[in-house]
Amino acid sequence: MLLIKNGKVFDAVHNEPKIQDILVKDGKIAEIGENLVCDAAEIVDAAGLNVYPGFVEAHGHIGLDGYGIGYEGADYNEHNDILSPQLRAIDAIQPFDFALKEAREAGVTTLNVGPGSANVLGGTFAAIKPVGKRVDKMCVKKETAMKCAFGENPKRCYRDKADSTRMSTAAKLREMLFQAKEYNEKLLQAETDPSKKPAFNMKLQSLLPVIRGEMPLKAHAHQADDLFTALRIAKEFGVKITLEHVTEGHLIAEELAEENVMLAVGPTLGHASKFELRNKSWTTPGVLNQAGCHVSIITDSPVIPQKYLPLCAGLAVKAGMDPFEALKAITINPARHIGIEDRVGSLEVGKDADIVITDGCPFEVATQVKYVFIDGKNCL
Repeated sequence: MLLIKNGKVFDAVHNEPKIQDILVKDGKIAEIGENLVCDAAEIVDAAGLNVYPGFVEAHGHIGLDGYGIGYEGADYNEHNDILSPQLRAIDAIQPFDFALKEAREAGVTTLNVGPGSANVLGGTFAAIKPVGKRVDKMCVKKETAMKCAFGENPKRCYRDKADSTRMSTAAKLREMLFQAKEYNEKLLQAETDPSKKPAFNMKLQSLLPVIRGEMPLKAHAHQADDLFTALRIAKEFGVKITLEHVTEGHLIAEELAEENVMLAVGPTLGHASKFELRNKSWTTPGVLNQAGCHVSIITDSPVIPQKYLPLCAGLAVKAGMDPFEALKAITINPARHIGIEDRVGSLEVGKDADIVITDGCPFEVATQVKYVFIDGKNCL
């Protein structure tokens, strides 16, 4: 058991922090309140310190595009098949990636990681905690979303093989969704008529959770037109979708607010390295939030090192985002984006005891992380 005493608690639920205690039992938050007592608990005196939920990354490739391994050793993009929904991040995540250690030391306690954007369909993401030796034991959720990609990346990677325009990217995704829908219908018919059972198809089988509304498409899209294409296709097939990167989101904020989909914004730190990033701005998260959108801030690690997720929230605040909304954008919002808000993302009774204690605001460069607890265990 663990008892954190007298910290200023920023729970990502209430706008204003309070001086409170947090009691942890069996890796879960058991009680939050004032003047808590537990003789059997280890005491952490957080007087004068700030207490936050563990930070959550909604979209990255850490553990697949590992620290210091370069292009040759990276496992986040399949380059031989533009349609690869059957791939799963859990089969390539490297638990000993040094970047995972950096992440947890910076207070990032949950990460949604998966394939890159080379392919129109790239496979499934997984939500993990950055501690452990075996990915199966690190997982919060083994399959959170099905990656798809629009814009320049599929075109660039397959220009001489299979894809050279935005039209062909959209057509390939539609074709796979049509096939998966038909495959699903035949499987349903086969429940009463076994003769109608289709031949097994690994790719179509992998898309069944998408077609059945059990898993969202996770759509890589920077430009406004690509964002709308992603939404158009999702509506055509009646599937769930989240929008990832949303670089030009501030240009179409009202339209995105009407769609009521979850947005992961970033990576914003750094140079606009390609045409579709030319409108990149730190104002984007705040503008989208003010329009009523559900916003998460992402690093797309290792594009931005994972340890700088809190700094990215701070830069969004500097550009006009409300500080409480920025905190939510790296805690409870990404937890909801991933579909694991019942476990992580806020300091509430019953949730995993993922707790970060700092000597100041984590958005500021000079702030030091004093403690990081994952499932109630100190990871520093």
